[in-house]
Amino acid sequence: MEREQWKSQLGFLFAAIGSAVGLGNIWRFSYQAYEHGGGAFLIPYLVALVTCGIPLIILEFAIGHKKSGSAPLAFAKINRRAEFFGWWPVSFVMFGIVLYYMVIIAWCLNYCIFSATMAWGSDPNSFFFQGYLGLSDKPFEIGGINLTILVTTAVVWFINWFIVCRGIGKGVELANKIFMPTLFLLTVFLIFYAITLDGAVEGVIAYLEPDFQEIMDVTVWISAYSQIFFSMSVGFGIMVAYASYLPDDADISRNAIMTGLGDSVFAVVAGLGVFAVLGFMAKSSGLPISEVVTESIGLAFVAYPKALSVMPGGNIFGMLFFFSLVVAGISSSISILEAFCSAIIDKFGVRREFVVTSVCMLGFLGSAAFTTNAGLYWLDIVDHFITHYGLIVVGIVECVLAAWFYDIRIFRRHVNRTSSIKIPRIWDLTIRFFVPAILAVVLAMDLITEFSKPYGGYPYSALILIGIDWLLFTLILAALFTKLPWKYDYMLHSREKDENSDQVR
Repeated sequence: MEREQWKSQLGFLFAAIGSAVGLGNIWRFSYQAYEHGGGAFLIPYLVALVTCGIPLIILEFAIGHKKSGSAPLAFAKINRRAEFFGWWPVSFVMFGIVLYYMVIIAWCLNYCIFSATMAWGSDPNSFFFQGYLGLSDKPFEIGGINLTILVTTAVVWFINWFIVCRGIGKGVELANKIFMPTLFLLTVFLIFYAITLDGAVEGVIAYLEPDFQEIMDVTVWISAYSQIFFSMSVGFGIMVAYASYLPDDADISRNAIMTGLGDSVFAVVAGLGVFAVLGFMAKSSGLPISEVVTESIGLAFVAYPKALSVMPGGNIFGMLFFFSLVVAGISSSISILEAFCSAIIDKFGVRREFVVTSVCMLGFLGSAAFTTNAGLYWLDIVDHFITHYGLIVVGIVECVLAAWFYDIRIFRRHVNRTSSIKIPRIWDLTIRFFVPAILAVVLAMDLITEFSKPYGGYPYSALILIGIDWLLFTLILAALFTKLPWKYDYMLHSREKDENSDQVR
């Protein structure tokens, strides 16, 4: 089985940045910065980028490139008993995160159309929650399936199927060579347009005005590390799979640094446009900026439509804004789909077209659960448990496996063999001690909060039956994949890149 390769370094870089840059970069980072010291938040954020984000990306690139395999194959080559920890992340992102992520992309696609006529009218809040979602009162009041959202979700799955089915070079790489320049141009245009609006400057000042007293608060640092970890696609198995398609002489460290910087720069710059619009909204409504700032879904589907309704050229701006969200979303979703399909192909030797088609059909059926009247509740609960527990645990285990059950110096030597930027020995200590310690603190903080009060005010029964049980389902699925035999057992013993240079200086 010959492994595909990227056609160019630029194609790989676009794909890696495209995976990291997602919807959270546009709405989550700017809100985090505003809440935690404005411009001063950039200090702990940059520290987190250098000490956690980039080191983790380097590690995942090194694992995938040296072991020449998807996450399950790569981890099995590190230690046969570690195969499970390769299957678990690709399982919970495929049968968890991407299921509801496709639905959110579908919302953005619908809102791109709604923007043409300002279909939300004078009350975007009621339109989104009651008119569009038909949201029920409780998580277990499932109601029926929203046909509009289901059809649009099918369209989004079809786009993903078409891209990933074509493989790495003609599919994923080509798509990102189109998506990433398009997203960049859209973002630049939207920012320049937004800062010309009345009140935009006040919004940008509110976003970037530094409050250095916040830096002394430990929760600000925890938030900075959490943002870095959640936004860079580490722990998903994506970067491992992507790096496995790199040629032998790939510049791993440079690609890792550029991926981390690309993701972070996009988040910071996109925040300028977000808060310029919120500043305009505050000025036009006569409210302080603090009363119009919301996070996540409230920002994109309520606050922004309110601003678009009174903005000159709001329909055009809205169509471009929501289209940029669609592009950012698909560039991330195809990476998740590729990470899982790559794992299936590696283990079972099945044709790509069959794997991608089957997975997309199952994925679409799974997404239907999030298109019901209770879909938003299910989305929120499942996302909370997978991202706050699944991803962090995988991140910790990944560091422990690479640094304690394998010789981390081998990975550093492998990276330095072809990289223009040499990785210093302190990286070994960072992966061995610092990163897992930070992730353990984040995990502990989440658990303390979880036990002090139920997440989101949901009843514990909903959190257990939806969130915890969904996480358990992915654990069982990963265990099942792990137990099944490899079709080509020699894959576990196949030649690795730089196989003969494992002597560590």
